[in-house]
Parts: sequence; structure tokens; C-alpha cells
Amino acid sequence: MFATSQLVSETAEFARLEPYLPRWRSVPLYRDALRDGDFAQLPVIGKAELRRDFPANFLPPGQDLDPLLAAKAVEMEHSSGTSEDRTAVLFGRGWWDAQEARILRLNPLVRHVLAEYPEARRVTIVPPVCNGLVCFSNFSARAERIMGQTLFVNQARIPFLLTEAELARMAAETTEWAPQFLDLDPVQGAWFALYCERHGIRFPSVQFILCSYEFVSVVHRRILERVFRVPVFNLYGSTETGHLLMENQRGEMQPCPDAVFYEIINPDAQGVGEMVVSTLTNDIMPLLRYRVGDLVARHSLPNGETYVVHGRSRDALFRRDGRRVTTWEVDQCFAGLAGLMHYQLRQTPDGSLGLQWISDARGPAPMDLIQLRSRLEALLEPSTHITVEQVTMLPPTPSGKFRLTCRA
Repeated sequence: MFATSQLVSETAEFARLEPYLPRWRSVPLYRDALRDGDFAQLPVIGKAELRRDFPANFLPPGQDLDPLLAAKAVEMEHSSGTSEDRTAVLFGRGWWDAQEARILRLNPLVRHVLAEYPEARRVTIVPPVCNGLVCFSNFSARAERIMGQTLFVNQARIPFLLTEAELARMAAETTEWAPQFLDLDPVQGAWFALYCERHGIRFPSVQFILCSYEFVSVVHRRILERVFRVPVFNLYGSTETGHLLMENQRGEMQPCPDAVFYEIINPDAQGVGEMVVSTLTNDIMPLLRYRVGDLVARHSLPNGETYVVHGRSRDALFRRDGRRVTTWEVDQCFAGLAGLMHYQLRQTPDGSLGLQWISDARGPAPMDLIQLRSRLEALLEPSTHITVEQVTMLPPTPSGKFRLTCRA
């Protein structure tokens, strides 16, 4: 079923979407909804609507997907299935790369590096099942893990189980590839960084790091910056929508309005609401008023709008008074505290909280753990003390991603 929502955008903001309406009215999924109304009247959709009657919900009547794929006119990929079933997505050929290049250039440093190295090489370290385009779910020879200028070095879903031999292979391949930047899942990347730190391994060719695929914690960022000594930038998006926000050198998440129309629905008293987007450049499968599943806050600055990504809606916790507490709010409690590599804060139905954490190279000082629990309890106001436990690993979701906060 289509969901209903209350717009927070002013009606005038929809004017720039008028040129897209004729094309959108030809898409079967939107035809009836747009027939007697305009964009502002469209309901919010989610993955269920994308899966229902696919691909007939997007392709013109009489057009079949198989000939398009055979002619290489389109690319079909699948979402990771982090919170729902995997969802098929159609792109025009080359769309993903063009869309990524557009948003990366919002960051001046990244733009400079890519201009200096038009054929910039990257090494990617992500969960091997994150999606069919950029991951490898089987152990493969190095030559089979190269796509264009990208080398995929990780072949394990759980980084904490990687052997020293596997980590050494990953480091050796990275050194030989000599990438201009690393493209990392933050948990996978931080674990790899600790291996490199133990063995004094550096990659002189690397000029910046992109973190994507899941929420970037301050604990992950601290390790990556310390070990690799280059700027770390958050690149936010999804397989369905493409890239949506790019972090600049001031730590601000910048939008790309040429490619995406952004909305925030159901905001709370702090202005944090659900991210809803419409993609403007994927003509094959445009997503209109698509619920991404993440919570964000939008801020207006003299140089334009910026966003704060607060994490998945389903991963939000709750105080005793019922106020929602986001993953970003929890993660701020870890700022300035060294010694942790990764963590998960879990809330049970009765409201009690348990923190499990994995040690960095040295581990946190006892007073830092006391301070951390104090910060978390001040934020969440639980009825009992938060239990704190050191562990050697934390399991990912089936998609290979990790949840920093979750409800049992």
C-alpha cells in the first residue's frame, strides 16, 4: 500500500519538477496517481511498490526487460536487503558512474584529485554481498575482482574472522594497485586499518577515503584518520536512489539538487524526520517520493542547505518519556573517547540497554568507559544502569552491514 505523509516543503519548491511530469506520467507505477493531480499529491512509496509487478510497473506497455538487458541498454542491480527483501533496480547504461562522478565533485578536495587523476584508481573494501554490481560473494582471483579502475579486495562478510594471511593479501593487493582513494565500509575499513597499523603499512598514493554502505561512526572515522592520515568523507546513498549526499571538508553533508529532489517528512521536535527523495536523472526507473528508510535533519546555511544523517529509522531507540533517540545522537556520546573499534547498543522491550564494544589497538581507559556510560545514560535516561561488555566480535546483518543501535 502507498503510505500517506505530510509535506514539509513549501509548494513553490515543486515548480522546478514541472518539466519531468510528462515523462513520469508515462510510468505505469505513477500514471494513475499523476493523472488528476500534480507531484505534490503523490503518496510516499517504499520497496514494496518497487517490487510489485516489476518490471511492468516501470517499463512502457509491450516492452520486455530481457531484450533491453541483452542489448545492454540497461543495467539491473539489486539492493542489499538490509531492512527488507532485496529489490531489483534498473539503470540506464553508465548512469551509476555518471551520477557518482557528479556528487563526488561537490567536495573541492575530491574534485581536485579526480581532475589530476582522470583515471583515478580505487580500492573497495565492502561486505561481499552488499549488491550485485560492486561486490563479490565468491572467492575469486585478483583479475576477476577488477572492474575498470576499481579493485575489490575484501571477500569475507565478517571482518573480525579474517585471518592474518587474508589481511596480508588485502594489504599487498592494495599496495600493488596504488589507488588514489579507498572506498570503504566503515567497519570493514577500520578493521583493515588496524591490521595496517600493527604492521606499519601505509599507502602513499591514497589521497582521501570515502566511507559509504552504512552509518559512519566517530569510532571508525578516528581509526581511519589515525592510520591512513588522509581526509575521510562520508558518501551517503542507496542502490535504489544512487548517491544522495556528499560530505565536504567542513564535515557538512551536501545535497545534489541537480540529480535529486529532497524532502523530510514526519519531523520530530528536533527537526529530525524521514528522508524522502525523487530521482531526477534515472529515466529508466525514476523513484518519486521514495522513502529511503533513514532519519535526517536539514539545516539552512548562507552557502546552501546541508544535512545530518541520523541513521536508520528502524534502529532508533527510545527514552522513558517516549522521545526518539537516533543512532547519530548515540554516536555523539563516543566523540573524543579513544580505544574503541566498534560497538552496538541494544535496547530490550522493557527499555533496558546493553552496550557491547570491540577494543581498538590499545583499548579504552577505565575512566573513559565510565564517562561513556554516563553520557549514554544522560541521553537515554534508562530506568537501570546500562550494562557494558567487551566482546571480540559483533555479527552483521545478513546483508553484511552492522547496526550500531538496535531494538531487540
